[in-house]
Amino acid sequence: MIPHQTIRILIVDDHAMFRGGLGLIIEAALPNSLVWEAATLEEALRCPADVLDIVLLDILLTGLSGLEGLALLKQRWPLTQVLMLSSQDDLQVQRTALERGASGFVSKAESPQAIVQAILQAAQGELRNGLSLADGAARLTPRQCQVLDLLSLGLSNKHIAQKMSLSHNTVRRHVQDILAFLNVSSRTEAAFEARRQGLIG
Repeated sequence: MIPHQTIRILIVDDHAMFRGGLGLIIEAALPNSLVWEAATLEEALRCPADVLDIVLLDILLTGLSGLEGLALLKQRWPLTQVLMLSSQDDLQVQRTALERGASGFVSKAESPQAIVQAILQAAQGELRNGLSLADGAARLTPRQCQVLDLLSLGLSNKHIAQKMSLSHNTVRRHVQDILAFLNVSSRTEAAFEARRQGLIG
């Protein structure tokens, strides 16, 4: 369901074609959104918006990288949700970004629908990725814990999606994040490791 309220979004990416294409996708899917674009961190910080709901920030930028500029963006717009744009799936990079204030991640390989869904989740205060940091320790989000509980009962992604009223792709991403978080390669190993760590009964 597309919300009627205005979502103010800044896209920071040094590839003009990707940046412009993403802006068009967002404006088409979220007609009430306001979208600004910037090619560098320096240009992003000159954005005239006093308030931003979402910043889509490329990790690899010309000049200051996304990781290096995260704190500056959070200082300028403290309440904004920052989603990192990445073509990589490096868990250590993700954790570093989370430590510096990122809310989640969007793969550049995602479908337009998945990217829009990530924006909506972030705007509603839900983490897009499966990792968050609290008291310096990585943990699963409440939704990830729900998926883990159902996964440990032997439910397939399809059945988990039906039970939680989520899309199949969303469940698939959650399962991938859970496997990465637990540092395992299979659902069976995930259930075993989660029980060993006391994450599930």
